[in-house]
Amino acid sequence: MKNKTISILLLLFLLIPVAAFTITGEEIIRKADDMQVFDTSEASGEMRIKDRFGIKVSTFNAWSRGKYESLLEFTSLAERGQKILRTEDELYLFYPDAEELIRMQGSMLRQSMLGSDISYEDMTGGKDRISQYDVVLEGEENINGNDCYVLIMTAKVRTVPYPKEKVWIDKKTFIIWKAEYYTKSDRLLKEMETLRVEEIGGRMIAMESRISDKMKTDTETIMIINKIRINTPLDVDFSLDDLSW
Repeated sequence: MKNKTISILLLLFLLIPVAAFTITGEEIIRKADDMQVFDTSEASGEMRIKDRFGIKVSTFNAWSRGKYESLLEFTSLAERGQKILRTEDELYLFYPDAEELIRMQGSMLRQSMLGSDISYEDMTGGKDRISQYDVVLEGEENINGNDCYVLIMTAKVRTVPYPKEKVWIDKKTFIIWKAEYYTKSDRLLKEMETLRVEEIGGRMIAMESRISDKMKTDTETIMIINKIRINTPLDVDFSLDDLSW
């Protein structure tokens, strides 16, 4: 009787749908978002902007706290002192020469940052995408030797930069290796590819990425993080006062 009971239980176990044991699209996105959020971070790096005129390099320092607060200060000669402050609800741009503070909103957010393939609107994307997108796990694919989940995300709010995204997320580390950004009518607007990652503080962090705006011809922007520290005390408080020091 005991053996018969065990056999029945084993049969029932085998009949349970495989999907009951697999990760969901929402769980994958949540883990990927968590990988990008730190209590605090302090970094320095550079943007290499390529267009038909050649390559321009802009250097920067950056600080962040939690999901929404960040401060970016450019240190290269041509842009030195320009700053971009992001809070949970607003984005501000500061020009030191004119001592001008601009609140970025509406069509201004779609402008290119320093002529790069990155728009100011790209900086407003949240790191809690479960509340902003419906997520479908489309399948799996290998990207440059990395086994990835492939997900389609369709916006359910109008406050996100892109109505539709397709992302390739590492099955082990939950790093985003590739992303495509679309209009509502499936027109490809932009692509992102992670080129290099490093393990820092027990997390895998994207240290070099390529972004290309498909609305432009023969352009790309390489974003490089040269140094980064995470979860350490910061000297900034992410207020408008930080833009004038």
